Amino acid sequence: MVRAIAAILGAAALVGFAATPALADLKLCNNTSSRVGVAIGYKDKDGWASEGWWTVEPNKCLPLLKGTLIARYYYVYAVDYDKGGSWGGKAMMCTRDKIFTIRGLDNCVERGYQKSGFFEVDTAEETDWTISLSGEKTSQGQ
Repeated sequence: MVRAIAAILGAAALVGFAATPALADLKLCNNTSSRVGVAIGYKDKDGWASEGWWTVEPNKCLPLLKGTLIARYYYVYAVDYDKGGSWGGKAMMCTRDKIFTIRGLDNCVERGYQKSGFFEVDTAEETDWTISLSGEKTSQGQ
């Protein structure tokens, strides 16, 4: 009888473990010696959006978006808070100095925002992705 109860409890534990969903996020690892401010851009069911700022401490990782990724391409703009400069690219999106969520890519300046160049991240349609930030910055300032 005790073995039967133990077997049922063991099977229930395995079923519960198997039903636990895998964690899937868009994460950024800051592999520098500086604090870094991060903004992201993406396209969802409502169109284009840019969001910021997350502060990622030196040699730490932080989830930027939690849950299964819905897009193949994400865009990142990061600022070195301690040494100056930024990591960016050619994809122009709206940003601002304070925490933000901005819908749309057009007329950033006319709408009271800055226009910043984000670099593209191709997740290859994976549901979980980690971006590693290190190396040379693309510019000094925005």
